[in-house]
Amino acid sequence: MNKSFYLETFGCQMNVVDSEKIVALLGEIDYQQVDQPEQADLLLLNTCAVRDKAVRKAYGHLGRFKPLKDRNPQLIVGMGGCIAQQEGEQLLEQFPYLDLVFGTHNVHRLPEMVQQVAENRVRCKETEFLDRETRLQLFPTRTGQEAFTRFVTIMQGCDNYCSYCVVPYVRGREISRPSHEILDEIHELAGQGVREITLIGQNVNSYGTKDDTEVGFVELLEQVNAVEGIDRIRFTTSHPKDISPELIDCFGRLEKLCRHLHLPVQSGADTILRAMNRGYTREHYLGLIDRLRAVCPDIRLTSDIIVGFPGETEADFAETFSLLEHVRYSELYTFIYSPRRGTAAADIADDTLTAAKKARFDRMLLLQQDICQQVWEQDVGTVQEILVEGTSKLGEGQLFGRNTWNRIVNFSGDESLAGTLVSVKITRSFRNSHLGELVQSAS
Repeated sequence: MNKSFYLETFGCQMNVVDSEKIVALLGEIDYQQVDQPEQADLLLLNTCAVRDKAVRKAYGHLGRFKPLKDRNPQLIVGMGGCIAQQEGEQLLEQFPYLDLVFGTHNVHRLPEMVQQVAENRVRCKETEFLDRETRLQLFPTRTGQEAFTRFVTIMQGCDNYCSYCVVPYVRGREISRPSHEILDEIHELAGQGVREITLIGQNVNSYGTKDDTEVGFVELLEQVNAVEGIDRIRFTTSHPKDISPELIDCFGRLEKLCRHLHLPVQSGADTILRAMNRGYTREHYLGLIDRLRAVCPDIRLTSDIIVGFPGETEADFAETFSLLEHVRYSELYTFIYSPRRGTAAADIADDTLTAAKKARFDRMLLLQQDICQQVWEQDVGTVQEILVEGTSKLGEGQLFGRNTWNRIVNFSGDESLAGTLVSVKITRSFRNSHLGELVQSAS
């Protein structure tokens, strides 16, 4: 008899891809996914450890599983992802109702672990990092799912060791997936009706640089751009220190590359950038922005900012504030610094009051909200090409899709338009989306 599982995913696109792999793997042992934890025989959390808020949220959701386990001792509860990789055995000690823990390199072991718990009622942990050759054989591929946009993993891990970041410690060192495997997957996805591909990795700009036999990221983009059936290409995440002039030129010459780039700056002050070990200066970063806009004048940029990094002064914060005024990001993801155990920054003395950090954060938020409103309101009255992804949450007869800048656009239309490119006139702009009217079907 088939059993069921419930899965919650926290964090970045890499975790989304890992969760898709989990769904496929559990399907191979006859576990079917359900929408409510009360319906499941197996409860899983795929977690993120990058921010304190994400960690606390994951632990909170794990705590909600305890009453279900108390009522049904046969229920299997598991945690994977970055928290699992970082904490390992300690999770089993801290949470007696937790049955299995699997790290970022051990997703492929999950079916075996689930069966071991179910048959032998033992608790399992797999958090060992794998060697490079084994990892290269385990890159996730996802096929057979109905979708018009998909993530495709091109690399894993990170070698940058930014002083605040836990990623190298929970994802491992940087490796690049063979380009022929990437292209094979994209060709297969295109054959299934996928129209937009997002290439993902912790630092896609350095794809292939550790392997003399592999193409670089620019060459990979060119090859993906040539895949028939794929109409749009995106990529994330990019480290500013690794963006080459050739990659910037791609935004002016590759017709399928969307005119949007997420380029995390983290701070606008050189003193903080040095302390963060980011490997670039404010001047260098702004030079990249100038070159991007020279090549692609209508490109829109998004970024990440950390407020209150240890040692940040009001003068440092003012530098960040002025950078936002200059660049004018279309979206900004802001965070108050939270120390991550094991990182270099966790040992830096921090004498800035929490209230001061919160005040800076609030000032930044108000500024960015105003900038976002101005950026997106300029779209009102324009006609934009939208890739229709499906039915909208706004109600019956409503569709949604995204423009080249990754902005959600809702409009009235027939469901048969899903998976096509259409022209939509933008009539209103809201905080998180646009509203529009269908002009005509494009393709």
